[in-house]
Amino acid sequence: MPQAQPELKKYLEKRILVQLNGSRKVMGTLRGYDVYLNIVLDDALEEKPGGERHRMGMIVIRGNAVVMLEVRTISTAP
Repeated sequence: MPQAQPELKKYLEKRILVQLNGSRKVMGTLRGYDVYLNIVLDDALEEKPGGERHRMGMIVIRGNAVVMLEVRTISTAP
């Protein structure tokens, strides 16, 4: 039985916030993904409790750790 492909193509090269199990959050630029929702983020930042951020560079996140994806856009409105 063929496996469904995640519909993330329109989010490639965009900044996304990834909520992971264990209440962890990582923000970065989506560079790639596969059918298992394994994702590659570039310029990744881990957001720690209390607002602290930790630079991680380019990372791979296993799909089974992903709880939610959210597109983060920069508003250009005055």
